Amino acid sequence: QVQLVESGGGLVQAGGSLRLSCAASGRTFSSYAMGWFRQAPGKEREFVAAISWSGGSTYYADSLKGRFTISRDNAKNTVYLQMNSLKPEDTAVYYCAAAGVSRSVTIVVFTTARRYDYWGQGTQVTVSS
Repeated sequence: QVQLVESGGGLVQAGGSLRLSCAASGRTFSSYAMGWFRQAPGKEREFVAAISWSGGSTYYADSLKGRFTISRDNAKNTVYLQMNSLKPEDTAVYYCAAAGVSRSVTIVVFTTARRYDYWGQGTQVTVSS
């Protein structure tokens, strides 16, 4: 089992920045590829960003490239999502997720929600115009 707890959400004006954190506990954090997803009211959950267990590979939703950055610190069992130049349409609940992987494959990332084994409870991000 892996427990994931997101933090760092809040209310920010358009153009501002937020840094989300996701702290993991339980099994070895470095055995998991990590991802961020978001769900806006009335919409389906969508992929935001993903990072391999090693941190050597990252992948982003096309619409978010250049504004969002995913990173991880395996020594702190934490994955981050730096969000810059926020827009009102970024308003959503943001979730982090963990997917078990073989450590022999250092660059694998996943963009589909069903590939992930564990999910956090989410943190609300609201961007005002």
